[in-house]
Amino acid sequence: MTRVLDAEIVVPAQCELAEGPVWDAARGLLRWVDIIPGQVHAFDPATGAHTRFDAGDPVGTVGLTRAGGLVLALVDGFYRAEHDGQGLTRIGEFSIDRTVVRFNDGKPDPWGNFCAGTCAWAADGPPCALYRLRPDGAVAEIVGDVGLSNGLDWSDDRTAFYFADSAVGGVDVFDTDPDTGTLSRRRRFVTVGGVPDGLTLDAEGGLWVALWGSGELQRYTPDGQLDTVVRLPVRQVTSAAFGGADLSTLYITTARENFTPADLAEQPHAGDIFACAPGVPGRPPFLFAA
Repeated sequence: MTRVLDAEIVVPAQCELAEGPVWDAARGLLRWVDIIPGQVHAFDPATGAHTRFDAGDPVGTVGLTRAGGLVLALVDGFYRAEHDGQGLTRIGEFSIDRTVVRFNDGKPDPWGNFCAGTCAWAADGPPCALYRLRPDGAVAEIVGDVGLSNGLDWSDDRTAFYFADSAVGGVDVFDTDPDTGTLSRRRRFVTVGGVPDGLTLDAEGGLWVALWGSGELQRYTPDGQLDTVVRLPVRQVTSAAFGGADLSTLYITTARENFTPADLAEQPHAGDIFACAPGVPGRPPFLFAA
C-alpha cells in the first residue's frame, strides 16, 4: 500500500527554478539555488528569515565545505565562497562551453570531492556529462553521454551511487569503490514513468526522487518498490533534502520555469519551498574537503 502525503509551504520564495537544497546544520539553515537568475538562498526555520545573494551568473547547485564555506557550480565552472557569498572565487581553470551547456545539479561526495553535471540550453543540444572536482582543483568527467544530468546521492556504506539522467526516465545505480569512489557496473534502479529530477536518500536507504511535471515526490525502498508519494499543488517539483535539528523535515523545491500567466494563475505557489514530515529521518550532507 503506497502512502500518500501532502506538503505545506514553508518559504513563499517564488523562485524561477529552485534546486539543490541542502541543510547547513552548523548555521541551522536550509540552502538552495534559483538557477536561472543566479541566486543562492537561505532559510532559517527558527526565525523565519529568508535571505539570498547573487552569484553573478546562473548557478546550478551549492554544497557545503568542511571549512564552513560554500562550493558552487556556476554556469560554466566551479567556485568557492564564504557562507554569506562573500569572496566568490573561481576554482582552477576548468570550464565548459556556456553558450551551449550549463552546470545543473550536484553535491559533495563521501570522499570530499564535489560532483556536478551539465545540461544543454536547447533541446537539441550536445551530450552532457557528470564531473568530479577534487579538493586540489583537478576535474575529471566520471559519467559521459548524459542527456540531462540531474539528481545524485551515495549510500552510507559508500558502495552505491544513485544518478538521474532526466532524459531517460529513470534512476540508475552504480557500484562504487568504498575507498576511492570509482564507479562501475551501471544498471537501472527504477523507471519512474516521468522525468526524474533531484533526489536524496534517507537514513533507511530509501530514495526520494522529484518528478518534474508531475506534482509529485516519490520514495522507493532499497529494493526499488514505490512506497510513498508526496503530492504538491504545483507541477514542477525539482528536488528534496532533509533538514531540521533531527533531520526529520523533508524540504522540497519547486519551479515556475517558462510559465505563462495562465500557468501562474493556476499554480500561484510554483517556485515556493514546501515541507512535510515523512516519518523517516535523513542523513547529514557530505562536505567538500577544500
